[in-house]
Amino acid sequence: MYFRDLTEAQLLAVAISAEEEDGRILSDFAEALRKDFPATADLFMKMSAEETCHRRRLIELYRERFGEHIPLIRRQDVKGFVKRPPLGFVKMVRPDKAREEAASMELEARRFYEAAAQRTTNAPMRKLLGDLAFEEGKHEAIAAQVSLEHESSGEVDREQVAARRLFVLRFVQPGLAGLMDGSVSTLAPLFAAAFATSHSAETFKVGLAASIGSGISMGFAEALSDDGKLSGRGAPWLRGVVCGLMTTIGGLGHTLPYLIQDFHFATTIAIVVVVIELAIISLIRWKYMDTPFLSAAFQVVVGGLLVFFAGWFIGIS
Repeated sequence: MYFRDLTEAQLLAVAISAEEEDGRILSDFAEALRKDFPATADLFMKMSAEETCHRRRLIELYRERFGEHIPLIRRQDVKGFVKRPPLGFVKMVRPDKAREEAASMELEARRFYEAAAQRTTNAPMRKLLGDLAFEEGKHEAIAAQVSLEHESSGEVDREQVAARRLFVLRFVQPGLAGLMDGSVSTLAPLFAAAFATSHSAETFKVGLAASIGSGISMGFAEALSDDGKLSGRGAPWLRGVVCGLMTTIGGLGHTLPYLIQDFHFATTIAIVVVVIELAIISLIRWKYMDTPFLSAAFQVVVGGLLVFFAGWFIGIS
C-alpha cells in the first residue's frame, strides 16, 4: 500500500497506530534507561505522554467523521515509512542512540502530518494534522534544548561515563575473560598435542575440542555466576554468550593454522597468532580496564609463556 492510495480514514488510522507505537517505544526507552540514566528517562516519558495526547485527539476526530471502528493499519503496511527499532535494541540502547532514534521518529512524524494535511480537504482534519506537524517539530526543538541543558549541567558527561562503565561490565569484562581463557588456557593442550604427535591434523582436532569445550564451559560459568540484578552487569545469558564466543574465538585463533599440512610451518604460524592474541588482550586491558600497557603486556605474556612451556614440556615428555 502506497501513501498516495490512502483515504482520509486510512490516513487517520495510520496516524493513530503510529502515535501508539511511538509512545510505547519512547516509554520503553524511558524504562530501559531509568535505572542508570534518569534524566534522559524523564525526557522520554514526557515525549511519550505527548504522543498519547496526539493519539487521543486523532481518535476523537476519527470518531466524529467515520464512526467507532478504527481499522488497524500499521506504519509498516505503508511503503516509505522507516522501520522502528526491534525490542532487543530498545532494551540495550544507549542514551545517545535513544535520543537519535527519538529525533528520527519526531522528524518522520512531522513529515507524515505535513504530507497528510495536503491530502485532505476537510477543514477540521487539515487543521489537526497541521497542528500535529507543528507540535512534532516543537518536540524536536524541545528534545534538542533538553539535551543542551543536560550537556551544560554535566548530566550528559555523567551519562557517558555511566554508559562506558555499563559497556565494560556487560560486554568488555565477559568478553575479555573469555578471550584470555581461550587464548591462554588452550595453549597447553594444543601445543602438548603438537609436540607429542608432530601431526597437524591430530593437533587441530585437540585444539578444536579444547576451544569449543572451553567456550561452552566459560559461557555457562559466566551466565551462572551473576544474575546482574545487583551488580548491574546485565542479562546473564548475554554475558554468557559473549564470554563463550570470545573463549572459542581465542582458542580457534591458534588452532586454525593446523589446517596446514606442513606441521612446522603450521606451528610457526600458530606461535605468531598467539603473540598477536596476547597483544590484543593487552590492548583491551589498557583501553578499558585502566591497566598500564606495559604492565598488562607483561602480565599476559608471562602467563601465556608459562602455559606454552607447560604444554611444550608435557608434549616432549
